[in-house]
Amino acid sequence: MEKVYKVKTRFVFEGVFEVKASSRVEARQMVQDNCGMVLHSGIQTTLEDDVIDWNFSCHPDKKIVSVVK
Repeated sequence: MEKVYKVKTRFVFEGVFEVKASSRVEARQMVQDNCGMVLHSGIQTTLEDDVIDWNFSCHPDKKIVSVVK
């Protein structure tokens, strides 16, 4: 009889946001507050196109964290 296993998995997308800001602190805060990613919709931002650009791979790194019954 087959058993059911829960395989905890982590997908990591790594890339760069290029942000026009007056300081590193402001740039970090802008990305923290205004940028995100939704699995079915891709990368999203509420910032204007002339303020931000990005470069992210569409293929994440995959890591199996654990396997339990």
